[in-house]
Formats: sequence, structure tokens, C-alpha cells
Amino acid sequence: MTPVAPRAASRRAFLGASAAAAVTLVASPRRGTAAPWVRRLPAHDLVIRGGTVLDGRGGPGRVADVAISAGRVAEVAPRVAGQGEQEVDARGLVVAPGFVDIHSHAEGNLEADPRLESAVRQGITTVVVGADGSSSFTGAPDRGFAAWATRVEGYRPAINFAAMVGLGSVRGAVVGEANRPATPDELARMTAMVERALAEGACGASTGLEYAPGAFASAEELVALSRPLAARRLPYASHLRNEDDRLLEAIDEALAVGRGAGCPVQLSHLKQQGRRNWDKLEACVARLAAARAAGVDAWFDVYPYEAYSTGLSNLFPIAALDGGTGAFLARLADPAQAPALRRQVLAKVELLGNWDQVQIASVRAAEDRDAEGKRLGAHAASLGQDPYDVTVGLLQRSGGSVGMLGFGMSEANIDRLLAHPWGMVCSDGGAFAADGPTRRGSPHPRGAGTFPRVLGRFVRERKALSLEEAIPKLTRVPAARVGLGDRGVLAPGMAGDAVVFDPATVADAATFANPFQYPVGIAAVVVNGAIALQGASRSNGGTGRVLRPGAR
Repeated sequence: MTPVAPRAASRRAFLGASAAAAVTLVASPRRGTAAPWVRRLPAHDLVIRGGTVLDGRGGPGRVADVAISAGRVAEVAPRVAGQGEQEVDARGLVVAPGFVDIHSHAEGNLEADPRLESAVRQGITTVVVGADGSSSFTGAPDRGFAAWATRVEGYRPAINFAAMVGLGSVRGAVVGEANRPATPDELARMTAMVERALAEGACGASTGLEYAPGAFASAEELVALSRPLAARRLPYASHLRNEDDRLLEAIDEALAVGRGAGCPVQLSHLKQQGRRNWDKLEACVARLAAARAAGVDAWFDVYPYEAYSTGLSNLFPIAALDGGTGAFLARLADPAQAPALRRQVLAKVELLGNWDQVQIASVRAAEDRDAEGKRLGAHAASLGQDPYDVTVGLLQRSGGSVGMLGFGMSEANIDRLLAHPWGMVCSDGGAFAADGPTRRGSPHPRGAGTFPRVLGRFVRERKALSLEEAIPKLTRVPAARVGLGDRGVLAPGMAGDAVVFDPATVADAATFANPFQYPVGIAAVVVNGAIALQGASRSNGGTGRVLRPGAR
């Protein structure tokens, strides 16, 4: 008898010996004849066997098999009878929905390396990009979400992408870099762009109110641009106008935008920056509670690190960036403005503690590459120069494009934010690899460690929250927040995204000194029903796609 052609050999080879059991010979007796041998095709594309399933909906886990076919969960049962073309042995491990990163910058390296290694190896299967007011599309006819989605899928990414429309990008396209109110005509054009982006599939709108040009938008402008979100129940996600001394006023503004627009509010990477602001956590939560009691659908996300990542220009007052990068660099070189700028930067550094609380993450100028990964105070001392003068020089030689890390948050506050019922997890990080074109600079380790760090340090070691409490914050809650109702839960009919990990060993390995280290304890990652990672082995296929709210 001619055997049935096997499915793609490369997929079976990926699992080695376990794939040999995918096609089984069975006896099929026929009356009056000798029983011939026939081949029976596998019942499922993939079966994950015997793990403790935490399905994303909260509550205790249960030992079960998870069957996936045609990119969707087909069955979750104590024992799935049918075999899988591929099978994963998850005995002694946890099986959860693929992690959903609600605030990511993974798009930045997508063209250079669509493997997105540091995201996949964390168990992330979906990222939400277009954060902090900056998106690669605006909703303009020639720069819409649909064209962006086609371009992203053309890269064949390893994971799924959803995207918010950045209100800073929209403002930049219409108003430009100037610090002035939008005219009525400009506001109408911007609102139409937001409408179009949402109609094509954007999953919310974001702001970066510490960055130009988004910082030049008034609260009234933000309300107008957020009104299209209301009917779709998609969030206004805000990097607040201030995250330190004026944090509470910034939260008030974000909540007021939600009230005025009638839309949900997502406080992005909520933090209390600078030791003198650490005790504002209770007041932050109180403001959220009052707004929720008044009908505002308000939540927040948080990453599990004591340092943030931004541009070195963020040490300067936002007014210094009025008119764009060229104008900013001209101000740095103007002797008449230098004393005031120096005073303002020194005040920001004092908030953090000292110049060694600033770490240089990236530069464009080749001559300054040795500064990457170094604390600014120590680097300036090694040069025998004033730290402020070193800061200005770095910015000037790199055309204003210098990345920094700022150490200013409290781990005790992170404990409480992660455990809070209105909180969820984000990385706010990029995606990179330990090899290839994206291994450059000294990025924040959150790009390689956020989700395993929550499970290892904050669940297992610090016991800030239980594993059962943590999983929904990594899966179902962020997925639902941006309208991805078929993600974040392991149940029949839901998307076939999953992560298998060892709760006893899962941990981040990336550090501020060496960010190019992958986490441990992640046994397998499945994206849209296809194995992306098993052990140390990575699939070469890119099965990620662009996701839209409400779509399946």
C-alpha cells in the first residue's frame, strides 16, 4: 500500500524523536479479508501533554493536555485521546497562554531581525506596539494602519503584533515640532486620522507626554483625539506628562482625558520616580479608585525593574525641544542658554541621586561607543570632565540620539504594583538577539527578561503575588484590554498561543551590565499553533501576524 505522505519533514525533525509517534500504524480488520495495515493521520497538529494548565482565567491549575489544530485550541482535557503531529512533554511544568506584552517597542528591530529572539525566549507571543505616542503609522491616507500591517506581515515575524496609533506621531504629521496649540482645522484632520487608524485595526491610542511633539498637546486636544476610542471601548494609553514630582497632577490629567472622551484609560508603566516620590504610591491608587468609582475604566501596567529607559535628552526640560532636534542642539551650543539648561539638568540628576544613576545605553557616534553600558558619572571621571559637559558632548556628536537608563524606582513599590488587582505587566522594552545585527549598545535588560523576572523574582522569591494571580496579568487581562478577545486564555476556540515553563527555575538572566542573556526555565513557546521554541531550539518559521481588535 502506498503510505500517506507525511507532513513537512522539517516540522517533525524539529522535535526529534517525539515526532516519530505522530503517525501511528493501527489494525483495521475487514470482514472476509486479512486485516490490512492502514495509516491514520494525527488527530491534532500539536498536543502539549501532562502539564499543569493555568488557563489565564485565574484560579488553581489542573493537570491536563492541550490540543491545538489549525492554529486554535481544540481541546483541554485530562487526557486528549488523539495524537498530535507534534507533541510536547510538559509533565512537571506549567502550561499557560502565550504572554501578551501590552506596552512594547519590539517593532524597532523587526526589519533587521524578525526572529525577535529576546521576546520569544521570554514566552511572549503577542506585543502591542505604537507606545508612548509614537507609531509607524498615523492614519493618513498614505500612512495608514493597513499598509503598516502588510509591511509587518511581510517580514514574517516570529510573534504577533497589535498596534496603537501614536498621538505624538499624529501631531507631528499635522502640526509639526512646534510648541503651539493645534488650529481647529488641524484638530479636525488629526481626529480623522485617529478614526481611520482605529477603523483599519489599531487597538488604542497612546501618548508620550514627556516627549516632543506629543508634550505640546493640551488636555483639550487629547480629549478630542481620544473620543473615537469611546465607542470601540479601546484605551487611551498614556506615558504621563510627569512621573516624578508632578506625578499626581499627571495622573489627574490622564483620568480627566478618559472622563472627557468617555474612553478607557491605561496608565503606561506606572512608577514613582525619585526617592522623594516613592511614598506617592497610595495617592496614585487613591486617584485611580476615585476615578473608577466615578465610572472611568482605569487600569495600569508596570515593568519589574528599578530603572527606566529613555533618551538622554529627557534630562532636559521639554521646552528645550521646541522646534525639533535641530533647535534643541542649537540651544545646547548657545552660551546664553547654557546656565539655565545646566541648572535644570542638575535638578533632574539630583532627583535620581547622582550622575551614576544615569547609564548610557546607546549612541550613534562611533567615537563614543566606549561610553555604552557605563554610568555617566564614572565615565565623566575617567575623561576628567564635568558630567554635564560630557552629556552635552554625547548629544551633539550623536545628533541628539543617545539612549539612557535612569535608576530611580523602589522595588517595594514594584511588589505592590504587580500585586494590585488593577495592574498588569509590560516590558516597555525592545526585542533583540544575543547574535546578529540587533546586538548593539547596552539596552535595558527588560527587553530580554521582564516576564520570566515576574515569575522568578516577584512570584517565587519575593512572593509579591502568587503564580495563579500572576498569569492573568501576563495573558488574559492585557489581551482583553486591547480588544484581543481570542488571546490570553487556553480554551477551545481560542488562539493557539502557549508557553511552557518550569515554575521552580524560571528566571531572567539579563542584567544591566550584560543585557544580552536569555532567560532560563522557558521550555517551549507556541505561536498560532506552531512551535517557535523548544528547549534551546528555535524554529526558522515566522508564524506571527498582525492582530486587530475583535478579529479572529
